[in-house]
Amino acid sequence: MANCHYSRSRRPATRQEAKHRGQRPHRPADPGLAAATPQQRARPEKGLGTLYRGTEGMWSWVLHRVTGMLLFLFLLVHVLDTALVRVSPEVYNEVIGTYKTPIMGLGEVGLVAAVLFHALNGIRIILVDFTARGPRYQRVMLWIVIGLTVAALAGFLPRHLSNVFGAH
Repeated sequence: MANCHYSRSRRPATRQEAKHRGQRPHRPADPGLAAATPQQRARPEKGLGTLYRGTEGMWSWVLHRVTGMLLFLFLLVHVLDTALVRVSPEVYNEVIGTYKTPIMGLGEVGLVAAVLFHALNGIRIILVDFTARGPRYQRVMLWIVIGLTVAALAGFLPRHLSNVFGAH
């Protein structure tokens, strides 16, 4: 009875077993389709000329990785320039002087934008991963993250740019 095609185990058939039996192999369901509505499943894929689908989830994934790397590089440069004070206080003062230029002031705007988006998107990822309804509302939460990032930047920009361009 061990060689019988009708096994009582619930283990999915391997490709070889399924081929031998004339069946299709077991494929796990796409987790993205489980949370999709019938209209979303029927909608044709809309690509933006990339290898990926180009949906909001993919772009939030890319932005989260890019902002994370930018923050890592900023922290690395910050640690190194702060370490200069022990090596040569004169060189440290020169480096700090370059940070007071308008170009670096605009770079600080990018830094604040990266920190805000990365932090808020991190909270969104936690909500998507650890709440039952998170995957259903992940797109809405992404637009909330973008809105909060823009709102916080709108509050930050006037004061910061007035300091950068000398209207103290």
